[in-house]
Amino acid sequence: MSRIKSKDTKPEMLVRKFLHSKGYRYRLHVKDLPGKPDIVLPKYKTVIFINGCFWHGHEGCKYFVIPKARTEWWILKIQGNKQRDDKNIISLTESGWKIVTIFECELKGENRDSTFLNLLNEFY
Repeated sequence: MSRIKSKDTKPEMLVRKFLHSKGYRYRLHVKDLPGKPDIVLPKYKTVIFINGCFWHGHEGCKYFVIPKARTEWWILKIQGNKQRDDKNIISLTESGWKIVTIFECELKGENRDSTFLNLLNEFY
């Protein structure tokens, strides 16, 4: 697990390149905000979390499969991640931030264009 990256992942880079190509400027991994959002757009008071389907327990996703070994430990780990995500979202919302969460499966294949279109709609 120590080799799993938390920053500059492929899904994150796709979103960053897209936003930059459309002229949006952002900050990365702002430590002052709860959950250190992957992308922060201060002008729009919006934060973007780009979540891995497995690590954040994306229900109904083919990439979220609980391993057969140490099943209980993985269930607790993923539930803890989800609870932490919920707590961070509540804190950010109470502070007036708009939250956008993108899962990695939404950036694969045919889903990517509609995800990017929905992302642009969040700013207007």
